[in-house]
Amino acid sequence: MTENRGNTIIFDLDGTLFQTEKVAVPAFQRTFRRLLEKGLYRGESPSNEQIQSVFGMTLSDIWERLLPGASEEAKRKADDWWLQDELDCLAEGMGTLYPEVSEGMEELSSRGWQMWIASNGLGPYVRGVVDTFGLADRLKGIYTAGEQRIAEKDQLVKRLMKQNGISSGWMVGDRRSDIHAGKANGLTVIGCRYPDFPRFGDRGELEGADRIIDHFHQLLDVVGYPAGK
Repeated sequence: MTENRGNTIIFDLDGTLFQTEKVAVPAFQRTFRRLLEKGLYRGESPSNEQIQSVFGMTLSDIWERLLPGASEEAKRKADDWWLQDELDCLAEGMGTLYPEVSEGMEELSSRGWQMWIASNGLGPYVRGVVDTFGLADRLKGIYTAGEQRIAEKDQLVKRLMKQNGISSGWMVGDRRSDIHAGKANGLTVIGCRYPDFPRFGDRGELEGADRIIDHFHQLLDVVGYPAGK
């Protein structure tokens, strides 16, 4: 039995729809080497696990964890280079959606769901993923923290809902910030926990979610059809 929660689903991207680590990790490694080569940073390269731990965070929090003590110049360069390196990795064929995401979103679209992405990722990166994997025609729109100049996910989702007349719906994500954003804005929250893939948060990451899914296809049964269908 499903809850009738309007006609809107707001998705996180990284760790929810897209296997971020397949692009972000090699891209960061390229960026880090460039920082060292240019003399902009000195320090040990973060491990893959440390890089993965920041997925879903804002850039300021990311650099505090991955480049402790870095200068503002180094952080600005890292912003630019990591984005370009991610786009290069996408162009080189790295990265993939989680299983069943493409087919599942097509089915949700055919049922009449209005789908959005709200992401802390940089706009060009998020749109690069959406375009690369053919998701654009299934989405009503994309809101990113950088483009909206908003630091907190709950405020990003609030703006998305206010600007588009949304009063109810579902929030789908894999991080604590997604759970909080959904709850703060009156949405029913679905936490994604894919057991066969890397996890980016701690054990309590999905605490407070209304439902937890282990495979994307389970989302179809949870949300059912939008109101009026």
